[in-house]
Amino acid sequence: MKRLSILLMLLFLTGCAASPIETSEPTLPTPMTEAPQPDPTETTVPATTTPPDPIQELLDSMTIEERVGQLFLARCNAESALTDIQAYHLGGFVLFGEDFEGQTPSSLRQTLSGYQAAASIPLLLAVDEEGGTVTRISRYPAFHPQRFPSPREAFADGGLTQALSNEEDICQLLQSLGINVNLGPVCDISEDPSAFMYQRSLGQDAETTGEFVAGTVRLMNAYQVGSVLKHFPGYGDNADTHTGLAVDSRSLQELESSDLLPFAAGIDAGCGAVLVSHNIVQALDGNYPASLSPAVHQYLRDTMGFDGVVMTDDLVMEAITDRYGTGEAAVLAVQAGNDLLCSTDYAEQYNAVLSAVLDGRIDFDALNASVTRILKWKQNLGLL
Repeated sequence: MKRLSILLMLLFLTGCAASPIETSEPTLPTPMTEAPQPDPTETTVPATTTPPDPIQELLDSMTIEERVGQLFLARCNAESALTDIQAYHLGGFVLFGEDFEGQTPSSLRQTLSGYQAAASIPLLLAVDEEGGTVTRISRYPAFHPQRFPSPREAFADGGLTQALSNEEDICQLLQSLGINVNLGPVCDISEDPSAFMYQRSLGQDAETTGEFVAGTVRLMNAYQVGSVLKHFPGYGDNADTHTGLAVDSRSLQELESSDLLPFAAGIDAGCGAVLVSHNIVQALDGNYPASLSPAVHQYLRDTMGFDGVVMTDDLVMEAITDRYGTGEAAVLAVQAGNDLLCSTDYAEQYNAVLSAVLDGRIDFDALNASVTRILKWKQNLGLL
């Protein structure tokens, strides 16, 4: 009944390696003068104290290395996971299909609990469980009797009600396993059956897709499973950036009347994060992939009003590494405005970002702002 009531309410509302660089934490100068004390003969009014901000207190206690490590959502080899969590102070892991192979729900929970116990700050544990062609967990019968259908398939079977019911089933499974982030929902709109995103999209117009996205975000919030809108600002019918560069030549007006609408709906519904794609969107920046573009990130922040975590798609995709190299891509991503870096080659990228912070290429205040957003997301997910 709880599941049904949540769903009905939502429908109503939606109508892993190189050694890390070591540095010492700089110390602040000691004040030379004391604060003035009140005259004991004067009558003083007790000062009103503001409760300490736990996120700011945690940030203040962190070394530069720990702050840089929080920027990394790492694809980690299970054999080195426990070591790398501590060596690189990782913000979290992305789990892929092989991480579930040969596991049972009980053994996986034990593995993930071990990861969390090794971390000084609780980890984001993320997965791509979209349904359909992207099923990291439900491909294994030990976890679910059959693969979850894609949003497109679920919608065809029973409209928005069935599509959201499918998303709730996914939330329940992730929550039961100790996985706190699902890299979804997919907000892309695709009408071309040959397009990269066609099978992964809802297959409906912008308005209906927006309703699905908003409903999914609200469901995920109810289950404390982090939501990640992807792939901003929309793939449309473009090519796969895993294997090369994709260019979107549509006007901003076209994007704002279609592809951007589901993202706006998800932001309004309270999504935790937005994942930025590697395609070049000429209407916003004709020179850099969206993930490395300050202009795209400024649009997301200022025009769309998003104040949560912004993250990259995997930075080892060929659309990025072919042009920028591994370490420099990570530095550019942070400079562009990303808070969280999806990273397979995180050892090299961690050291590159740390060096850029130490030599001033990455602004220290910007680093702190990103870490603050990540910690607040973790707090919202019940991790802090």
